[in-house]
Amino acid sequence: MDGQSFNVGIVGAGWIAEKAAETLNGLWEAHRVAPDGKPGLRCFAIGSRSLGKAQAFAAKWGIERAYGSYSEVVDDPDVDLIYVATPHSHHFDITKEALEKGKPCLVEKAFMANYAQSKVIVDLSREKKVFLAEAIWTRYQPAVQIVRNLLKEGRIGKPRLITATLGYSMEGKERIMRPDLCGGSLLDLGVYTLNFVRMFCDEPILSMDSQCVKTDTGMDLTNAISLVLGNGILANMQTSAACVGDNTGVIAGSEGNIVIDNVNNPQRITVNGPDRVFVEEIRVPQQITGYEYQFMACRDAIAAGLIEPPQMPMEETLYIMGLMDGFRKGWGVRYPMDDQEWK
Repeated sequence: MDGQSFNVGIVGAGWIAEKAAETLNGLWEAHRVAPDGKPGLRCFAIGSRSLGKAQAFAAKWGIERAYGSYSEVVDDPDVDLIYVATPHSHHFDITKEALEKGKPCLVEKAFMANYAQSKVIVDLSREKKVFLAEAIWTRYQPAVQIVRNLLKEGRIGKPRLITATLGYSMEGKERIMRPDLCGGSLLDLGVYTLNFVRMFCDEPILSMDSQCVKTDTGMDLTNAISLVLGNGILANMQTSAACVGDNTGVIAGSEGNIVIDNVNNPQRITVNGPDRVFVEEIRVPQQITGYEYQFMACRDAIAAGLIEPPQMPMEETLYIMGLMDGFRKGWGVRYPMDDQEWK
């Protein structure tokens, strides 16, 4: 940080990197130096395995520096944060390299291929005291605190049932079908529904059950997860890469319910009382894309000397990665980088 800008270097030039570039450009144009004096967030560098692709990406988004390798972004002394936007299967090596070189990282969800990789990376961050965060964007959004406040105020009584559904028609896409890309709907979509439940209920899991429908390549295409939690709460989650879901989340309590219109990017939160009588609708603040909150959280945490963001502690990332490992083992969904004992 030079006091005026907080420079983000993106590795990977796919569609999620495009979303990040759009977000960061919006933040930079909105306030190059924030009203509170914080440095403005800037999309500063892009790295791809193809220099031509990086240069085209940079030209499209007005990015100052383009590199034909991921390592060059890491080595750029003017980059303050590495945003890892590669497929899940390729997160480990570049994140490890960046941390070893003392470079803070924001890593796209799902954080790594499995728990084993995640533990190595988290341990390295702690050993080197270098900032590390998972880019599970919903964790950082204003909707989280809005819903938590509603629950704390007792607006729906005692929570008893949580449901979350997320589905997109993506059957046939390589990142869904291929084991070597850590395919399936769990790491791509199920991670959101698991986080949805955990954001609002961190009661211990008393029992769990799950099932999935597989692709011809052995990846989970559609899955259902049911958790019995402490304090009398049941959580049901469904995700699919084969259909268009309603994508809603509901927290049902003894005196009413809270309906979140989109577990993947909440815009509207509805509170209903007894007999489902409408009480209130809350709209979230206007956003650029919704990604901005995770970038601002990283900037602020790094400025405060933290090595992880309070919105998504690394222990929580590890916990969810461990859960997903367990579900995949039960389904027989394997990736090439899984531990030997899985074979």
